[in-house]
Amino acid sequence: MSNLFWLSDEQMARLRPFFPKSHGKPKVDDRRVLSGIVFINRNGLRWSDAPQEYGPPKTLYNRWKRWRDMGAFARMMEGLASEAADRKTVMIDATYLKAHRTASSLRFEKGGRGRLIGRTKGGMNTKVHAVTDANGRPIKFFMTAGQVSDYTGAAALLSNLPEAEWLLADRGYDADWYREALRDKGIKPCIPGRKSRGKPVKYDKRRYTRRNRIEIIFGKLKDRRRVATRYDRCPKVFLSAVALAATVIFWL
Repeated sequence: MSNLFWLSDEQMARLRPFFPKSHGKPKVDDRRVLSGIVFINRNGLRWSDAPQEYGPPKTLYNRWKRWRDMGAFARMMEGLASEAADRKTVMIDATYLKAHRTASSLRFEKGGRGRLIGRTKGGMNTKVHAVTDANGRPIKFFMTAGQVSDYTGAAALLSNLPEAEWLLADRGYDADWYREALRDKGIKPCIPGRKSRGKPVKYDKRRYTRRNRIEIIFGKLKDRRRVATRYDRCPKVFLSAVALAATVIFWL
């Protein structure tokens, strides 16, 4: 029992407003099932390997599947973040996550965007783009194939950036169009210029030293085995695992 994960009463109280409404017969114990789902995602296990203390593996899987399809895990993270995030300064960055061979089919799903897995020098990868608050806690995620540039993620997340005074990013986000878009939103960019720029870009070097906090969150997320290695073929399933891990690590 000592190695098992259990949500506390306080954690359950904070999560409960984001649970989907129950219809029909009453659900089984929420604490037990959600704790089991977190345990499986943390350790990268198959559902059939779930410890018996969490109940039938089929129950865990069915709850995981139903709630992820409803977007419940993303709502949990975004809802808790909206209540507690320090948004005066936000940060943006991206990281590569290795795709396991069971997930790395490049065939497109009918009517979908494909697996969002691409080939890079390091093999088959997915790239997760994140926006965090001033303390390095994630607010938004966006996922692309591994070979997609940081610009694509930055453009996709631009409309969802919270109201903030500053945005910190590394020189991979140094583009005139991005700086202008941030200023149009009333956000001051703190982004060093690329070395290839003819004219150096001025930025607040002291403020920029705080950007390492977003690197730290990627390291903590990758401690979760199901995040560090992508086993899921469906992008929505994998992003739900990332959101759940972020919720437990940073917002509970």
